[in-house]
Amino acid sequence: MTDQNELEVYRQLRTSQDKYTYFLLAAAASAVALSVNRTTGATLSYWQTPLGLAVLCWGLSFYFGCRHIAYVNSTLYTNSVLLRVQGGTRPVAGRSPQAIAADAERITREMEANSEDANRYGHWQFRLLICGALLYIVWHVLEMARVTLGGS
Repeated sequence: MTDQNELEVYRQLRTSQDKYTYFLLAAAASAVALSVNRTTGATLSYWQTPLGLAVLCWGLSFYFGCRHIAYVNSTLYTNSVLLRVQGGTRPVAGRSPQAIAADAERITREMEANSEDANRYGHWQFRLLICGALLYIVWHVLEMARVTLGGS
C-alpha cells in the first residue's frame, strides 16, 4: 500500500470514528431531552427511580464522550509533535539523534497513554448509553404496570 493510500484509509477511519462518537453524544442528549419531555408536569415518586438512573447514565455517557474526544484530540496533537521530532524540526530535540530518540520515546509513551484513555472513555460512553436505554425501558414497563394497576 502506498503512503497516499494509507493516509486516505486513515482519514476515512478517523472520520468514521468521529461520526460514531458524535452520534452517541447526540443520542445521549436526545434521550435526556425525551425524558424531561415525558416527565413534564409529573410528580416525583419512587416509580421514577429507573428513569432517574437512566438520565444519570446518559449524562455520564455524554461526559465520557466529551472526554473521549478530548483524549483523541490530545493523541492527534501528540502525534503531530512526534512527527516534528522525528523530522528534526522540533527545537527542543534539535537534530541530535540521541535527543530525537529520547524525545520520541517519551512522546510515544504519552501518546499511547492518551490513546488508552480515549479508548476507555469511548467504551464507557457506549456502555452507559445502552445501560440508560435499558433503564428507560424498565421505567416504561413499570409506568405501564402502575397505570394498569391504578397505583400512584
